[in-house]
Amino acid sequence: MVDVRSADGGRRESAAGAVPAGRYGNASGGAARDARADRRLKIVGAVLGVLALAGIAWIGVDYIGDQSVSGQVIKFKVVSGRTVEVHLEVRKDAGAEGVCTIRARAADGGEVGRKDVTVRGGAEQVDTVASLRTTRRATSAELMGCGPAKTGGH
Repeated sequence: MVDVRSADGGRRESAAGAVPAGRYGNASGGAARDARADRRLKIVGAVLGVLALAGIAWIGVDYIGDQSVSGQVIKFKVVSGRTVEVHLEVRKDAGAEGVCTIRARAADGGEVGRKDVTVRGGAEQVDTVASLRTTRRATSAELMGCGPAKTGGH
């Protein structure tokens, strides 16, 4: 085999001690170019971050805006083997109409009755008592949820 290295072991020093041209990029303006690229990446990252936060905020406001009617069960009373009375407290916009869905459960956890209760009234807080018919004896009653009343049959 033939040794093709130069007499100095393959190391050649340039006159100024600089790196070989073309190996590590253009020495003139390289640092400035890197700084510009870093600045662009920071700007793009900041813009994407702001857009992501704005999207999350919009989703949150949209979700909260849909919660214009809310309620809770104050108490319930098992009147008979086939009837439960449910006392609801509903909060809504004054003058708005809402619908709350209540259900009754038996001792085994099975659903034995369900009813949509329409809540009208000019007040922001309305107390109402709904009578719920059941298929067998209920042991509990719960509010499944409330929302604005649908209008126009849409």
